[in-house]
Amino acid sequence: MDADLIKLVNKLQDTFANLGGELDMPQLAVVGSQSAGKSSVLETIVGRDFLPRGSGIVTRRPLVLQLIHTPVPENPTQTYTEWGQFLHIDKRFTDFDEIRREIEQETFRVAGQNKGISKLPIHLRIYSPNVLDLTLVDLPGLTKIPVGDQPSDIERQIRSLVIDYISKPNCVILAVSAANVDLANSEALKLARQVDPQGRRTIGVLTKLDLMDAGTNALDILTGRVYPLKLGFIGVVNRSQADINAEKSLQDALETEAEFFRTHPAYRNIAHKNGTRYLAKTLNQVLMNHIRDKLPDMKARLNTLMGQAQQELNSFGDAAIYGDKNQQGALILRLMTQFARDFVASIEGTSMDISTKELSGGARIYYIFNDVFGHALQSIDATHNLDNQDIRTAIRNSTGPRPSLFVPEIAFDLLVKPQIKLLEAPSLRCVELVYEELVKICHNCTSSELQRFPRLHAQLVEVVSELLRERLGPTTEYTQSLIDIQTAYINTNHPAFISGSAAAATALTTAPPKQVLPRTASIESINGTPSQEDEDESTDEPTPNGTSGRDARSVSSLAQDRSRGAASAPPIAPGTVGSSSHRHHSPKGHHSSSRHVSGASNAPGSGTAKETFLNYFFGQNGPGPLAGSTVERASTVHSVAPVGRDVSGADPALETGLMAGKRSIENNAAFDMKSLGKHIEAVGTFSGHLTMREEMETNLIRSLIQSYFNIVRQTIQDLVPKAIMHLLVNNTSQQVQNRLVASLYKPELFGDLLNEDEALVAERARVKALLDAYRDAFKTLSEVTLKST
Repeated sequence: MDADLIKLVNKLQDTFANLGGELDMPQLAVVGSQSAGKSSVLETIVGRDFLPRGSGIVTRRPLVLQLIHTPVPENPTQTYTEWGQFLHIDKRFTDFDEIRREIEQETFRVAGQNKGISKLPIHLRIYSPNVLDLTLVDLPGLTKIPVGDQPSDIERQIRSLVIDYISKPNCVILAVSAANVDLANSEALKLARQVDPQGRRTIGVLTKLDLMDAGTNALDILTGRVYPLKLGFIGVVNRSQADINAEKSLQDALETEAEFFRTHPAYRNIAHKNGTRYLAKTLNQVLMNHIRDKLPDMKARLNTLMGQAQQELNSFGDAAIYGDKNQQGALILRLMTQFARDFVASIEGTSMDISTKELSGGARIYYIFNDVFGHALQSIDATHNLDNQDIRTAIRNSTGPRPSLFVPEIAFDLLVKPQIKLLEAPSLRCVELVYEELVKICHNCTSSELQRFPRLHAQLVEVVSELLRERLGPTTEYTQSLIDIQTAYINTNHPAFISGSAAAATALTTAPPKQVLPRTASIESINGTPSQEDEDESTDEPTPNGTSGRDARSVSSLAQDRSRGAASAPPIAPGTVGSSSHRHHSPKGHHSSSRHVSGASNAPGSGTAKETFLNYFFGQNGPGPLAGSTVERASTVHSVAPVGRDVSGADPALETGLMAGKRSIENNAAFDMKSLGKHIEAVGTFSGHLTMREEMETNLIRSLIQSYFNIVRQTIQDLVPKAIMHLLVNNTSQQVQNRLVASLYKPELFGDLLNEDEALVAERARVKALLDAYRDAFKTLSEVTLKST
């Protein structure tokens, strides 16, 4: 039974070395300083020379040495009774010199040609009738300083490697120390005490007892009086270098060793407890006892490892279903259903794997609707791309050759439709963003089981993406149609628009702020006297209805005044213009333009205020389509004699002074009756100021556009997310299951869709083999336990 125990451990050790198991096998680790005689002890136990020799560090990889006792063959035809076999090569070595060369080559292959070390072990079995069942691990010798081309941190590397082995509770430490060196300097015992402070699993081996100084002995150490160990110390005598050079056989060396202990005066009383043969028997017994003590722990550990391996194997799935079409179809249908369920759950926010670090799934769609799309619409200014000139041109174009009495409705339609079109780009971008998020959700819908089949997962994603692409077109077209619907019919009867128009009309009835234009020096040259800016702060007189004079007239009254502007005023004497008795009083903050000629014909008894108000209303450039300055309203006008622009250039005041050069330019371009194109271009250049009526019409149109645009913006902000949810999101969620089944549930596709990843297949095979090894080991350990009881 004891031999079965060691063979069982050897088998498990080989199995788990290949499969990468995590079960720590009971084993003996040989630890000692460099040149302490570790390799010689192992060779003496085996009885053959097979380990590399040389100066410096020779053992650079752990050597797991399994000694297997074989009975003497009864067949005399067999030419050999001892052989070795490596785990990495399927070959029997009967020549132990070849074993030495193979160890050296395998060391060079992994650890390199330099003196570096490697943690990857070499597994070697030796079958012989001359050995006891034993498992030993030969570790690199401990050094202090690097020698030759050794790495500078060779001491740290070796120490780390040794501690990795001896720190395991299932490892028995074989601490080899030289007897001719003080035991207090033993590195092997020092490391052993670090991991085994009570000395329960440490065996001390003293080598080179024959090399001690004359008159000294190691009797106190061997009897445990100096450094007590539970398993004690055993002394051995190995071959010297001279014996090795003389090719002294190991059998002769054993006889010499036995003779040394029998005849030595200090050791002859304990000779039966020393020597290599006793060491081998002791190690065999210690290892068997250790294995027997660790059997319950090994069984518990195996039970845990079997559960973990079974769980990992279950995650890979069973490969036995691949030959059955019915089972394959059921698996694909289940995976498709799970994929569709995960897709819908991610959109609705009911997924079990909801992230708490960032927005995901349907929350990102809501963020697009509320934050991205909403802020994009709110940032659009309804009239930011419309200046006053554009609005005035639209008003004039909409009336044709006829003068208008009111603000034309066609101008409002022409101007508001392009502004509504500004909502189209963010609406279409909102559709694209939601589509992109749905595609991301589709790619993120996966599971550990679905990851086994990369082709099936790719086809699922492709089918859902195709469905999303199909729904993207109708959703985009409907979103565009929402904008086209708004531009197709301008509903001015909308309740919100009517209230907005009333508010705009109320705002326009208040007195507009007076524009401050810079006064030029030409006023003095025309009027002949400086104007007084601070006299007569206000020229408005209240009317009977309580409103100011300039705001009391309707739009139609202004239109009538403009129509009367065609009648020319009587000529004005040059002396009248410069007369100081009819000084022009300008309202505060309002300046006359450089073309202003004050009117001198006023009704009797009107007073200074009315005279100034009439000048303010009519006296600048006169009404007409070419007027460039502001015209304001008057409450009561008894006698109006507007002074229009004299295009003939007969006014001597305009032909001299600072206005002469500008007047000549206008005569050359703006008043060239031969070229209409030059005339319109010049007028567009020199008529940048709006008349009072044009300013009123422009502000009214601008406020109406703003009011109606806000209505349409609110409608679009409400309808576009609803359309996207109905046509794209909900439609896809409802159809995804049917589309997947219709596209992929085909028996001829089952084999290709269930084609697993090669790496996953290999991993499943490894885990299955490991699980089988765990089960076999557990069964064997259970049988051994039953036998022992």
